[in-house]
Amino acid sequence: MIRSFLFTPANHARRVAKAVEGPADAVILDLEDAVAVEEKPAARAAVIEILKQPRRKPLYVRVNALSTPFSFDDLHAVAPAAPDGIILPKVEAASDLLTADWLLGEIESRSGQSCGAIDLVPIIETARGVAAVGTIAGAVARVKRLAFGAVDLALDMDLDLADEVGAMNHPRFAIALASRAAGLEGPLDTAFIAIQDLDGLRVSSGNARKMGYTGKCCIHPAQVEVVNAVFSPSEQDIARARRIVEAFAEAESAGSAAFKLDGVMIDYPVVDKARRLLAGLARGGTNGQAT
Repeated sequence: MIRSFLFTPANHARRVAKAVEGPADAVILDLEDAVAVEEKPAARAAVIEILKQPRRKPLYVRVNALSTPFSFDDLHAVAPAAPDGIILPKVEAASDLLTADWLLGEIESRSGQSCGAIDLVPIIETARGVAAVGTIAGAVARVKRLAFGAVDLALDMDLDLADEVGAMNHPRFAIALASRAAGLEGPLDTAFIAIQDLDGLRVSSGNARKMGYTGKCCIHPAQVEVVNAVFSPSEQDIARARRIVEAFAEAESAGSAAFKLDGVMIDYPVVDKARRLLAGLARGGTNGQAT
């Protein structure tokens, strides 16, 4: 399970190298907001060269939105080089994913890749996208998780981006709910733009994890350590999960399915959650979610 996705401009070789060598679980080579219009052709060429090199971690590419004149060229340039995934911004309808899925399928077929090899991560970051997130989540099998983009949503709806427990929580939860209903992995939370405020990042990440998110975007290497820590179970979490499972086995053998542990009522939903955390660890996960 990928906890941290670190954005880096695709046309800055030193930043890319630093991102790839750092502790982020995955790197997003950005062709959208971080790249000026006149630099986009050169950035595409840079992505192709990066993808030719041996990979130390998953490499995703954020292309431009389908509504722009750049997206088609982005996809045609980088998809044949087999990125691990495509980050598709400003998805507002299931039809956006059907278009991207068809195009990626054609490119995979013609470049010798297996069908569906390239992951597709839609960013929900507009009012229309939030309103349609239920149909977006189940549109194509290539999509394994959604991503929340709060910065563009705040611009679109004139919201207070800093209102973590108010305006931002409704779309954040809507995306988590749609993800679960569609059987997707936990979604990817929005980037935290106050780069030096690591305490604020920790709070924001914790808020997202409580809603079922399993990872977060980072826009600076300094954010990665905090994000990785928040989206990983603590030693206390792991120890308690083991105690719950062991105590439940004893109670069940005595004919009981509900009992108290440290003053807390334990029954099947609590035990199932503890088992999920331990199963995630056994499969190589980092946050207790099934991988």
